[in-house]
Amino acid sequence: MDGVLVHEEEPIPGAGEFLAALAAAGRRFLVLTNNSIFTPRDLRSRLLASGIDVPEDAIWTSALATAQFLADQRPEGRAYVVGEVGLTTALHDVGYVLTDRDPDYVVLGETRTYSFEAITKAIRLIDAGARFIATNPDPSGPSQQGKLPATGAVAALISTATGRSPYYVGKPNPLMMRSALNRIEAHSEASVMVGDRMDTDIVSGLEAGLRTVLVMTGSTRPEQVETFPYRPTLVVDSVADLLPLATGDAVL
Repeated sequence: MDGVLVHEEEPIPGAGEFLAALAAAGRRFLVLTNNSIFTPRDLRSRLLASGIDVPEDAIWTSALATAQFLADQRPEGRAYVVGEVGLTTALHDVGYVLTDRDPDYVVLGETRTYSFEAITKAIRLIDAGARFIATNPDPSGPSQQGKLPATGAVAALISTATGRSPYYVGKPNPLMMRSALNRIEAHSEASVMVGDRMDTDIVSGLEAGLRTVLVMTGSTRPEQVETFPYRPTLVVDSVADLLPLATGDAVL
Protein backbone atom coordinates (compact mmCIF):
# COMPACT_ATOMS: atom_id res chain seq x y z
CA MET A 1 0.00 0.00 0.00
CA ASP A 2 2.49 2.64 1.20
CA GLY A 3 4.95 3.52 -1.54
CA VAL A 4 2.81 1.87 -4.23
CA LEU A 5 -0.62 3.50 -3.89
CA VAL A 6 0.03 6.34 -1.45
CA HIS A 7 2.74 8.41 0.24
CA GLU A 8 1.41 9.12 3.73
CA GLU A 9 -1.98 10.66 2.74
CA GLU A 10 -1.03 11.63 -0.82
CA PRO A 11 -2.14 9.34 -3.67
CA ILE A 12 0.50 8.25 -6.14
CA PRO A 13 -0.59 9.35 -9.64
CA GLY A 14 -2.25 6.50 -11.52
CA ALA A 15 -2.94 4.37 -8.43
CA GLY A 16 -6.70 4.88 -8.46
CA GLU A 17 -6.90 4.26 -12.19
CA PHE A 18 -4.84 1.07 -11.87
CA LEU A 19 -7.15 -0.39 -9.21
CA ALA A 20 -10.24 0.67 -11.14
CA ALA A 21 -8.87 -1.08 -14.23
CA LEU A 22 -8.27 -4.28 -12.24
CA ALA A 23 -11.83 -4.19 -10.93
CA ALA A 24 -13.30 -3.46 -14.38
CA ALA A 25 -11.37 -6.39 -15.87
CA GLY A 26 -12.65 -8.70 -13.12
CA ARG A 27 -9.17 -9.36 -11.78
CA ARG A 28 -9.04 -10.38 -8.11
CA PHE A 29 -6.59 -8.36 -6.04
CA LEU A 30 -5.56 -7.54 -2.49
CA VAL A 31 -3.86 -4.46 -1.11
CA LEU A 32 -1.21 -5.65 1.35
CA THR A 33 0.42 -3.82 4.23
CA ASN A 34 2.76 -4.78 7.06
CA ASN A 35 1.11 -2.07 9.15
CA SER A 36 -0.84 -3.76 11.95
CA ILE A 37 -2.17 -0.59 13.60
CA PHE A 38 -5.36 -0.20 11.57
CA THR A 39 -8.29 -2.44 10.69
CA PRO A 40 -9.25 -2.89 7.03
CA ARG A 41 -12.18 -0.54 7.64
CA ASP A 42 -9.80 2.13 8.93
CA LEU A 43 -7.47 1.68 5.98
CA ARG A 44 -10.34 1.83 3.49
CA SER A 45 -11.36 5.16 5.00
CA ARG A 46 -7.80 6.48 4.80
CA LEU A 47 -7.50 5.44 1.16
CA LEU A 48 -10.87 6.98 0.31
CA ALA A 49 -9.64 10.27 1.80
CA SER A 50 -6.78 10.04 -0.70
CA GLY A 51 -9.24 9.44 -3.54
CA ILE A 52 -8.53 5.70 -3.84
CA ASP A 53 -11.49 3.33 -3.54
CA VAL A 54 -10.56 -0.14 -2.22
CA PRO A 55 -13.19 -2.52 -0.82
CA GLU A 56 -12.69 -3.46 2.81
CA ASP A 57 -12.38 -7.15 1.95
CA ALA A 58 -9.60 -6.36 -0.54
CA ILE A 59 -7.22 -5.19 2.20
CA TRP A 60 -4.89 -7.73 3.83
CA THR A 61 -2.74 -6.66 6.78
CA SER A 62 0.01 -8.34 8.76
CA ALA A 63 -2.43 -8.32 11.70
CA LEU A 64 -4.97 -10.38 9.73
CA ALA A 65 -2.27 -12.76 8.52
CA THR A 66 -0.97 -13.14 12.08
CA ALA A 67 -4.45 -13.84 13.45
CA GLN A 68 -5.09 -16.45 10.75
CA PHE A 69 -1.71 -18.09 11.44
CA LEU A 70 -2.41 -18.32 15.19
CA ALA A 71 -5.95 -19.64 14.61
CA ASP A 72 -4.48 -22.39 12.41
CA GLN A 73 -1.72 -23.19 14.89
CA ARG A 74 -3.70 -23.08 18.12
CA PRO A 75 -7.46 -22.45 17.64
CA GLU A 76 -9.20 -20.29 20.26
CA GLY A 77 -5.96 -19.68 22.11
CA ARG A 78 -4.84 -16.97 24.49
CA ALA A 79 -2.53 -14.06 23.70
CA TYR A 80 -0.94 -11.08 25.37
CA VAL A 81 -0.83 -8.31 22.77
CA VAL A 82 1.42 -5.29 22.47
CA GLY A 83 -0.26 -3.41 19.65
CA GLU A 84 -3.30 -1.45 18.57
CA VAL A 85 -6.84 -2.01 17.39
CA GLY A 86 -5.94 -3.55 14.03
CA LEU A 87 -4.22 -6.42 15.81
CA THR A 88 -6.53 -6.85 18.78
CA THR A 89 -9.62 -6.83 16.54
CA ALA A 90 -8.11 -9.42 14.19
CA LEU A 91 -7.32 -11.74 17.10
CA HIS A 92 -10.76 -11.29 18.67
CA ASP A 93 -12.37 -12.08 15.32
CA VAL A 94 -10.66 -15.50 15.16
CA GLY A 95 -11.77 -16.38 18.69
CA TYR A 96 -8.69 -15.49 20.68
CA VAL A 97 -8.83 -14.37 24.32
CA LEU A 98 -6.53 -11.44 25.10
CA THR A 99 -5.00 -11.83 28.53
CA ASP A 100 -1.83 -11.40 30.55
CA ARG A 101 -2.53 -14.58 32.55
CA ASP A 102 -0.69 -17.61 31.20
CA PRO A 103 -1.06 -16.72 27.48
CA ASP A 104 -0.09 -19.15 24.75
CA TYR A 105 1.54 -16.32 22.82
CA VAL A 106 3.00 -12.87 23.24
CA VAL A 107 2.06 -11.06 20.04
CA LEU A 108 3.94 -7.88 19.15
CA GLY A 109 2.57 -5.44 16.60
CA GLU A 110 3.11 -1.85 15.66
CA THR A 111 1.94 0.99 17.86
CA ARG A 112 2.66 4.70 18.19
CA THR A 113 2.66 4.43 22.01
CA TYR A 114 5.01 1.61 23.04
CA SER A 115 4.77 1.27 26.81
CA PHE A 116 7.77 0.29 28.94
CA GLU A 117 5.34 -1.44 31.27
CA ALA A 118 3.79 -3.46 28.42
CA ILE A 119 7.21 -4.42 27.04
CA THR A 120 8.36 -5.50 30.51
CA LYS A 121 5.22 -7.62 30.86
CA ALA A 122 5.91 -9.21 27.46
CA ILE A 123 9.48 -10.05 28.48
CA ARG A 124 8.34 -11.71 31.71
CA LEU A 125 5.62 -13.73 29.96
CA ILE A 126 8.08 -14.97 27.33
CA ASP A 127 10.50 -15.91 30.11
CA ALA A 128 7.61 -17.83 31.70
CA GLY A 129 7.06 -19.86 28.52
CA ALA A 130 4.81 -17.86 26.19
CA ARG A 131 5.67 -18.23 22.50
CA PHE A 132 6.89 -15.04 20.82
CA ILE A 133 5.16 -13.83 17.62
CA ALA A 134 5.61 -10.51 15.80
CA THR A 135 3.50 -9.17 12.97
CA ASN A 136 6.48 -8.02 10.88
CA PRO A 137 10.23 -7.34 11.09
CA ASP A 138 10.20 -3.72 9.86
CA PRO A 139 12.68 -1.87 12.12
CA SER A 140 11.37 1.60 11.38
CA GLY A 141 8.57 3.47 9.68
CA PRO A 142 8.17 6.94 8.16
CA SER A 143 6.40 9.96 9.59
CA GLN A 144 6.24 13.61 8.64
CA GLN A 145 8.71 14.34 11.45
CA GLY A 146 11.14 11.59 10.45
CA LYS A 147 11.85 7.94 11.22
CA LEU A 148 9.83 6.08 13.87
CA PRO A 149 10.79 2.83 15.63
CA ALA A 150 8.58 -0.01 14.41
CA THR A 151 7.84 -3.63 15.30
CA GLY A 152 11.25 -5.04 14.40
CA ALA A 153 13.09 -2.56 16.60
CA VAL A 154 10.96 -3.37 19.64
CA ALA A 155 11.19 -7.10 18.87
CA ALA A 156 14.99 -6.75 18.98
CA LEU A 157 14.74 -5.19 22.44
CA ILE A 158 12.56 -8.05 23.71
CA SER A 159 14.79 -10.66 22.05
CA THR A 160 17.89 -9.19 23.68
CA ALA A 161 16.21 -9.31 27.09
CA THR A 162 14.80 -12.84 26.73
CA GLY A 163 17.22 -14.60 24.38
CA ARG A 164 14.18 -15.61 22.31
CA SER A 165 13.57 -14.54 18.73
CA PRO A 166 10.02 -14.03 17.44
CA TYR A 167 8.39 -15.73 14.50
CA TYR A 168 7.57 -12.95 12.03
CA VAL A 169 4.37 -13.52 10.02
CA GLY A 170 4.33 -10.47 7.72
CA LYS A 171 6.52 -9.65 4.75
CA PRO A 172 9.12 -10.84 3.81
CA ASN A 173 7.73 -14.14 5.11
CA PRO A 174 6.18 -15.80 2.03
CA LEU A 175 3.51 -17.11 4.42
CA MET A 176 1.79 -13.72 4.11
CA MET A 177 1.79 -14.07 0.32
CA ARG A 178 0.35 -17.59 0.57
CA SER A 179 -2.41 -16.50 2.93
CA ALA A 180 -3.23 -13.61 0.57
CA LEU A 181 -3.41 -15.97 -2.41
CA ASN A 182 -5.71 -18.29 -0.50
CA ARG A 183 -7.95 -15.40 0.43
CA ILE A 184 -8.65 -14.55 -3.22
CA GLU A 185 -8.49 -18.20 -4.35
CA ALA A 186 -5.59 -17.48 -6.68
CA HIS A 187 -2.61 -19.56 -7.78
CA SER A 188 0.94 -18.23 -7.57
CA GLU A 189 1.60 -18.98 -11.26
CA ALA A 190 -1.27 -16.70 -12.29
CA SER A 191 -0.51 -13.89 -9.83
CA VAL A 192 1.78 -10.88 -9.62
CA MET A 193 3.19 -9.07 -6.58
CA VAL A 194 3.59 -5.29 -7.03
CA GLY A 195 5.74 -3.63 -4.39
CA ASP A 196 8.21 -0.85 -3.68
CA ARG A 197 10.74 -2.70 -1.48
CA MET A 198 13.24 -5.25 -2.71
CA ASP A 199 13.90 -6.55 0.81
CA THR A 200 10.27 -7.30 1.71
CA ASP A 201 7.82 -7.15 -1.21
CA ILE A 202 9.96 -8.57 -3.99
CA VAL A 203 11.69 -11.29 -2.00
CA SER A 204 8.45 -12.50 -0.40
CA GLY A 205 6.72 -12.59 -3.79
CA LEU A 206 9.67 -14.43 -5.31
CA GLU A 207 9.77 -17.02 -2.52
CA ALA A 208 6.01 -17.57 -2.83
CA GLY A 209 6.39 -18.32 -6.53
CA LEU A 210 4.86 -15.11 -7.91
CA ARG A 211 6.09 -12.88 -10.67
CA THR A 212 7.12 -9.54 -9.20
CA VAL A 213 7.00 -5.88 -10.22
CA LEU A 214 9.09 -3.23 -8.46
CA VAL A 215 7.80 0.36 -8.60
CA MET A 216 10.18 3.27 -8.07
CA THR A 217 7.75 5.36 -6.00
CA GLY A 218 8.71 4.00 -2.60
CA SER A 219 11.64 2.79 -0.53
CA THR A 220 14.00 1.08 -2.99
CA ARG A 221 15.93 3.46 -5.24
CA PRO A 222 16.99 2.54 -8.83
CA GLU A 223 20.70 2.36 -7.95
CA GLN A 224 19.96 -0.14 -5.17
CA VAL A 225 18.25 -2.76 -7.33
CA GLU A 226 21.47 -4.31 -8.64
CA THR A 227 22.90 -4.69 -5.12
CA PHE A 228 20.43 -7.49 -4.35
CA PRO A 229 21.15 -11.12 -5.33
CA TYR A 230 17.68 -11.49 -6.87
CA ARG A 231 15.75 -9.44 -9.39
CA PRO A 232 12.10 -8.53 -9.93
CA THR A 233 10.40 -9.71 -13.09
CA LEU A 234 9.83 -6.09 -14.10
CA VAL A 235 10.87 -2.63 -12.86
CA VAL A 236 8.62 0.37 -13.63
CA ASP A 237 8.41 3.99 -12.55
CA SER A 238 4.96 3.61 -10.94
CA VAL A 239 1.68 1.67 -11.02
CA ALA A 240 0.53 4.05 -13.74
CA ASP A 241 2.84 2.06 -16.07
CA LEU A 242 0.91 -1.13 -15.26
CA LEU A 243 -2.44 -0.06 -16.72
CA PRO A 244 -1.88 -2.19 -19.87
CA LEU A 245 -1.38 -5.24 -17.64
CA ALA A 246 -4.53 -4.49 -15.67
CA THR A 247 -6.64 -4.14 -18.80
CA GLY A 248 -5.14 -7.17 -20.52
CA ASP A 249 -3.52 -5.17 -23.31
CA ALA A 250 -0.10 -6.48 -22.20
CA VAL A 251 1.23 -9.58 -20.44
CA LEU A 252 4.05 -10.07 -17.98
